[in-house]
Amino acid sequence: MSDYIEVFKRIEIKYLLSAEQFNELFSYLETIARVDDYGQTRINNIYFDTPSYRMIRNSLEKPIYKEKLRLRTYGKTDDTTNCFIEIKKKYDGVVYKRRVSGDYRRAYDYLVNGGKPLDDSQISREIEGLRFMYEELKPSMKICYDRIAMAGIYDPNLRITFDKNIQWSIEDMDLKKDTRGNLILNEGKYLMEIKVANSMPRELAEKLSELAIYPNTFSKYGKGYQDMLQRDKRDTKIKNPEVITGREVMVYA
Repeated sequence: MSDYIEVFKRIEIKYLLSAEQFNELFSYLETIARVDDYGQTRINNIYFDTPSYRMIRNSLEKPIYKEKLRLRTYGKTDDTTNCFIEIKKKYDGVVYKRRVSGDYRRAYDYLVNGGKPLDDSQISREIEGLRFMYEELKPSMKICYDRIAMAGIYDPNLRITFDKNIQWSIEDMDLKKDTRGNLILNEGKYLMEIKVANSMPRELAEKLSELAIYPNTFSKYGKGYQDMLQRDKRDTKIKNPEVITGREVMVYA
């Protein structure tokens, strides 16, 4: 097992871009940031939640504090792939991410089958505390996408990511299985995230304004969850127009 542990505290601003906006902005960004050594990477996530989807329902209500628990790998996954168990918290607009790493099989067994934690670190204890607070946490949604990540040349705290082919699925809840999911964004669309320690560089802000690129509230898990509800609603109407699904009662009651 790797003893690799990371803690992040930063401001994350999200934007939805067309292919044209992406191309114009990317040309500018290459003057202030570099694509990381991995180029385009496939990112795989399993989000954990209660049977009633308590965590994501709370998040969609936009409270001052919210949190998520996920298991993440990069690229093709097998039992020995290095992975991350992550707690992602957001308080008053600031994102805090705390994670531990280890072999995928051990991490999956811990989160899904009640196996042993990856280590006895403070972050592992926080993960265990979250699992205790939210009883019956289980794999709730798989979300995978292709990412290009850039880091600032002059500002080491500047990080920019572009995600496309974002897909969600509630089948085959194992990252070793390559499940084709449901698209969250239309073909040619990008989700950009600008991540900074404090404030965005003025020149970058001006470029975004010039290209009519504006902040957008967007959650991959939240959007996947909403799409799932809409799919359930359509399926229910086809089978029995008078029946309301359990998930709909949880959301709208």
